[in-house]
Amino acid sequence: MQLKELFSIPDASGWIEIFVLAAMFYYVFRLFKGTRGAAVLTGMIIVYGAVYAITSLSHLDILNWLLSRLMIYLSLAFVVIFQPEIRRVLAKLGRQPLWKSKGIASQKNLVEPIMQTAQILSSRKIGALIAIERDIGTRALQDTGTRIKGIVSSELLATIFFPHTPLHDGGVIISGNQICAAGCLFPLSEKTELSKTLGTRHRAAIGITEETDAIVVVVSEETGAVSLAYNGRLRRGLGEEHLRRVLSSMLGRERTGLPRFREKLKAGEAELSDTVLMSYGEGRDEE
Repeated sequence: MQLKELFSIPDASGWIEIFVLAAMFYYVFRLFKGTRGAAVLTGMIIVYGAVYAITSLSHLDILNWLLSRLMIYLSLAFVVIFQPEIRRVLAKLGRQPLWKSKGIASQKNLVEPIMQTAQILSSRKIGALIAIERDIGTRALQDTGTRIKGIVSSELLATIFFPHTPLHDGGVIISGNQICAAGCLFPLSEKTELSKTLGTRHRAAIGITEETDAIVVVVSEETGAVSLAYNGRLRRGLGEEHLRRVLSSMLGRERTGLPRFREKLKAGEAELSDTVLMSYGEGRDEE
C-alpha cells in the first residue's frame, strides 16, 4: 500500500507540471550544450544530486535540511556563474518579439561598397571585421569604439582597416546606411566545438552574431579569405559571386531572423557543411 501511494499516477495537473519541467530542463541543457558553462552545470548537478541522495538515504536530516536551504543561494550563484549564457538566451528571446516587427529598410545599397572593400583587403591580405546592424541594436558595442557617422564607401572602409592606423584593430559597425563606429570590441564566442584554426577575429564575428542578428563580413589577415557570419554560424572562403549573392539576398529584404535563415539552409544557399564545423584540410586564419 505504501509503495502504491509512493508511485501513484499523477492527475492531469500533475502531468502538465511534469511536461513543463521536462521542457524547461531540455531547453536549458540545449542552450548550454557546447558552452564552457555546460561542464560547470553538469558538475553542480552531479555533486548536489549525489550529496542530497546520500543525506536522504542515510537519514541525515540536519544536512538534508541545510542542503534544501542552500538552494536559495545556489540560485544566486547560478546567475553569477552563467551570466554570459543567460545574456545570450535573453538576446535570442529578444529576436522573436510577441508582435511582428514592421521590418527595417532594405540595405541593398551596401552590397557593392562592402564587396569592393572585401576585394581590396583580400587582395592585400589585410584583416577586416565589418558588422552590419539589423533589427537588434548594437549601441553598447558602438560605445567601445570611436564614433564616425560617415557614409559607407569602399574607400573609407579600406582606409579604416589599413595597417598601423589608429582604428584598424577592431570591428566596424554599420547601422542603416552609415558607418557608426570603428575600432569596436566584439564579444568572443565561447562555443567549445569551434575549430581551433579560428583566430580572434573570426571568434568575434561569431560572438556578435550569437547575441544580435547582425551580418558580419570577415577578411583573414593571413590567407585573405573572406567569410560571412550570421546567427552564430560562420561560412568561410566565399568567392566573389557567392558573397555578392548571399549579401544581396540578406540585405535586400526587410524581414530578418532565423526563419529566413532556415529557408536559405533548405534552399542549399547555406549548407551546414560550410559552417564552423570545418574539414581538416582548411588552413589556419591569423587573429
